[in-house]
Amino acid sequence: MATIRETIHIAASPDKVWSEVREPLALLDWFEGLDGGEMVGTARKLKMGDISITEEIVTVDDDLRRFQYSITEMPIPVEFHLSTIDVLEDGDGTLIVYGADVRPDMLGDILAPTIAGAVVGMKKHFES
Repeated sequence: MATIRETIHIAASPDKVWSEVREPLALLDWFEGLDGGEMVGTARKLKMGDISITEEIVTVDDDLRRFQYSITEMPIPVEFHLSTIDVLEDGDGTLIVYGADVRPDMLGDILAPTIAGAVVGMKKHFES
């Protein structure tokens, strides 16, 4: 299993950051490359050009400020996927820890730059 983890400090309060991260479709504001999305029950259906990705929302924990989702459908077969976004206090701001465990391992190489871009997008969004 491949593991990916990116961290970034954001100069905004954890409560402010969490208020958006906890909302499944808020990522449309900070995750580059997404053309749209919708919720169908607990599934988040995202569009990236001609690609569709379906993710099951696993956890929205307000006490831990933790959001987890699992990719259930994408063009490349996924044996296992779990992504976690933790929103933590960090001095006068927020520390984002965005991680993913995936199988097959080659998905790690595909998802790593996407997750790295996502944390940069979050920083730009929340600090603008």
